[in-house]
Amino acid sequence: LSKATDNPRVLTLATLGLYTSHIYPVFVFGTLAYLIIVFCNLLVLAAIVVSKKLHKPMYILLLNLPISDTVGATAFFPQLLSSIVTENRLIPHPACITQAFLIHIYGTANLMILSAMAYDRYIAICCPLRYNVTMTPNTLIRIIIAIWLINFSVMVTLFLLLVRLKMCRTNVVDLYCNNPSLLKLVCEDTTVNNLYGIAGICLLQGGSLFIIIYTYAQILRTCVMTNQSHARKKAMQTCGTHLVVFLFLQINTVGTLIAHRIESASPYVRRALGVSILIFPPLLDPIIYGLKTAELKQSIIMFLKRNPCSTKF
Repeated sequence: LSKATDNPRVLTLATLGLYTSHIYPVFVFGTLAYLIIVFCNLLVLAAIVVSKKLHKPMYILLLNLPISDTVGATAFFPQLLSSIVTENRLIPHPACITQAFLIHIYGTANLMILSAMAYDRYIAICCPLRYNVTMTPNTLIRIIIAIWLINFSVMVTLFLLLVRLKMCRTNVVDLYCNNPSLLKLVCEDTTVNNLYGIAGICLLQGGSLFIIIYTYAQILRTCVMTNQSHARKKAMQTCGTHLVVFLFLQINTVGTLIAHRIESASPYVRRALGVSILIFPPLLDPIIYGLKTAELKQSIIMFLKRNPCSTKF
């Protein structure tokens, strides 16, 4: 068999289209963005781990979000920053598969974590007397294990289906590697991959959306019916923050997937949507939750105050 039928060793990502004078400013901006994302997410992570009063189901579930966000940002930014400085958009095939796998792990994990958090808020607000019985430590552990186990199982299968196919093209249509863009490099029949992808979207995206709609409809109903204005305000504030984060991720993800399946869709719009998924949630999640969740905000401040590095300034 000819070597031309094998998967190419090196792929080419879509050009960034930067002028020479813009390379270093964009590199500095990207590096700062990545460092801020990592710092803010690690800060939320550390505050939850260190503060015993945050060892509650809501915050234990939230603990998984900065982990997922850091994975997504790390899969994207270092490779991007390296290609900006070197002006080289080539990426080895194994590295491309790894990047795509981690990015899909990040996106799916975020959806499932936010869905689990919505369920937690639903029990806490709509069934407060049953909360401690329902959200036990064992239940919480099962939920977290299920999130990551389902996530890894679905993604490992998705990429095993991908790597079995031979690629005859080398130009990736996106700024980073992902399953839809890699499938476009394949010249074999991708029917099985497409069917599995659609089933995965229906299961993960559709399931998450159903949980959010149901739980928040019940929460809204409970908040309207309650006579305690303080409790209603607190519940709406917590759930409103959560809903904004979820809708942003859901709309961007669905928009990107649709843009990949519509041939006439603008590649610039698709790339903008795809990149925004990897920049804004990891950047905004810790800021939104850190500022809008009173207990977490207080714990972060206390953590920073007792940090020796921060007390020197």
